[in-house]
Amino acid sequence: VTLSNPVEKVAYLIIFHILFVLFVWTYWKSIFTLPVQPGKKYHMSYADKERYENEERPEVQRQILAEMARKLPVYTRTGNGGIRFCDRCQLIKPDRCHHCSVCAICVLKMDHHCPWVNNCIGFSNYKFFLLFLAYSLLYCLYIAATVFKYFIKYWTGELTNGRSKFHVLFLLFVAIMFFVSLMFLFGYHCWLVSRNRSTLEAFSAPVFQNGPDKNGFNLGFVKNLQQVFGEEKKLWLLPVASSQGDGHFFPMRALCEAQNPLLANEEQWEDDGIDEEPHDSGEASSLAIERET
Repeated sequence: VTLSNPVEKVAYLIIFHILFVLFVWTYWKSIFTLPVQPGKKYHMSYADKERYENEERPEVQRQILAEMARKLPVYTRTGNGGIRFCDRCQLIKPDRCHHCSVCAICVLKMDHHCPWVNNCIGFSNYKFFLLFLAYSLLYCLYIAATVFKYFIKYWTGELTNGRSKFHVLFLLFVAIMFFVSLMFLFGYHCWLVSRNRSTLEAFSAPVFQNGPDKNGFNLGFVKNLQQVFGEEKKLWLLPVASSQGDGHFFPMRALCEAQNPLLANEEQWEDDGIDEEPHDSGEASSLAIERET
């Protein structure tokens, strides 16, 4: 689109390139930031693996997993109250961790596998994915807003160049189409962030020992935002890693309110500085096993 006013043209180009750089930067970060897998402490040791695979009695297998889980800050369970165990990756799954069948790995705080970026969206790149949606939305809105007046000129007959007419129509309708679709997707993820849920948790509530609780990780609006974007507000809109934690342990509403029965008979987890951990071998030994495909 040709602008007659030089100042207007410079301002248009500056804003256009800023939004374009942010769009490309966040898209690149979403694609090439690899999903984070659980640490070694969640994997079965060679001795435990041999003992687990050679054992045919289910109750003994449950006991092996229970012994492993007592050493880890794991609070979520399967639907039948069992230890969340990935049979493919041979590991105890941390809270909010799920196995991605496309990536063939367990991903920390997995949200979904996104075909747009051909990557699994999880703890390591969820912030980048949100910023990608936000800047894409602004980019489409800016294109549509700046082209709209030339669309009006098209209908009033002021545009005589045939190629200009095609460009104006193409830019406007494509920008509006993507804006509407991105608006619903971005709005949905904003709602998830405000509730501190992932897409998987929105469809299936996380299960704790006292049952399913869709608000189990809901800490309040401000703290929920800080879980994804960090405490430094100046970094919220920049595609740099600032999420809280390491993806293995997440604060829970029940823990903050000291109402979670998993806190009974707790002991300090010295290796990673976690203050609370379940230590009830009687309950843990009765837990079932989850094998995910």
